[in-house]
Amino acid sequence: MTTDVRTPQLLSPALLRCFAAIAASAIAFYLPLSVVPMLAEQSGSAGAGNAGLATVALLLATVAAGLATPRLVSRVGYRSALGIGLVLLGAPTIALTVSDSTAVIIAVSVVRGAGFAICAVITNAITAKLIPADRRGEGLALAGVVCGLPNLLALPAGVWVATHWGFAPVFAVAAAVPLGAVLCVPGLPRFAAPVTTGSGQSVIAGLRNAMLVRPSLIFAVSTAAAGVLVTFLPLAVGGASACVAVAALLAQPAAATLARWVAGRLGDRYGNARQLAPGLLLAATGMAALACTSVPAAVIGGALVFGAGFGVLQNATLTLMYAHAADGGEGAVSAIWNAAYDLGMAAGALGAGLVAASAGYPAAFLLTAVVMLPAFVLIRRDRSAGDGTCR
Repeated sequence: MTTDVRTPQLLSPALLRCFAAIAASAIAFYLPLSVVPMLAEQSGSAGAGNAGLATVALLLATVAAGLATPRLVSRVGYRSALGIGLVLLGAPTIALTVSDSTAVIIAVSVVRGAGFAICAVITNAITAKLIPADRRGEGLALAGVVCGLPNLLALPAGVWVATHWGFAPVFAVAAAVPLGAVLCVPGLPRFAAPVTTGSGQSVIAGLRNAMLVRPSLIFAVSTAAAGVLVTFLPLAVGGASACVAVAALLAQPAAATLARWVAGRLGDRYGNARQLAPGLLLAATGMAALACTSVPAAVIGGALVFGAGFGVLQNATLTLMYAHAADGGEGAVSAIWNAAYDLGMAAGALGAGLVAASAGYPAAFLLTAVVMLPAFVLIRRDRSAGDGTCR
């Protein structure tokens, strides 16, 4: 007697529409991410600390809006909330084509951050709902590729276009893409809105769950380093070495995208918790190499190694959190994970800006690498709690 064991289908029309929204929001977020600090510095906001202020404002707004998104979804539903997020992410960017004042830059960054948070939380939650449970690691890795490819192209492209053609084209594209993606929203499923006050489903309940908090803190350590990289690398190796910054900003997301895909495939088979230590070690090593800002090979190689570690941590931490979440808690997991992403990046940009202003960029990169090391204590605790393999 032969048993017919069929692998559940991963891709569906609904998932592809969700992926289109993911790609659009990623382009709108990453294309101007390193360009806005350049605009702020050129406008007269001198100093590394002020150059990172726009990034900090963007990411703090993202954290606040991300944590509030499950409540928004409970009121208006997934589809309407996603449409709101896409509009908030795209429309305000147009203002940067006509003004470079610090007040406008900060205000636009805050609104864009809120829009991106809504998009990220909702698309992550919808993706988790549409992926078969026993292919979760692979499915989330595929979603990471969909997000990572725009990051791969948009982040260095934004710097290159701004350097050669000016800031306006960057901001125009960053505005148009998410507004166009609103057309994908009507084709998404009408999932029942979550009950945010339900036991185990709210963000507050998630923050009381150590199995969700530990992976999010480990991930936040790596995102702090990512915030340092994307905010200050173009400034640290700018001028005659601008092409080095573009190459490094290309290498980092390329490595992260590939590593995230590999980590997802391996995590479903061998467990995700055992990937945390290698991922953190790679990320810290790559960040330390970036301290050699005058050596192009070290900068590009460091970005490549950091990206590989970052990609592993992206997929492993998110998959672990979904594996240990309560039923119906996908939105809360997505909100907490995205908050760790954005709050970590904001902390990195702010802290490194203060260090760079007094001690220089190499010291900021090296100190960032050192600060990552205590997270190994959290990794040991998470390993002892279970491997996080989806069951």
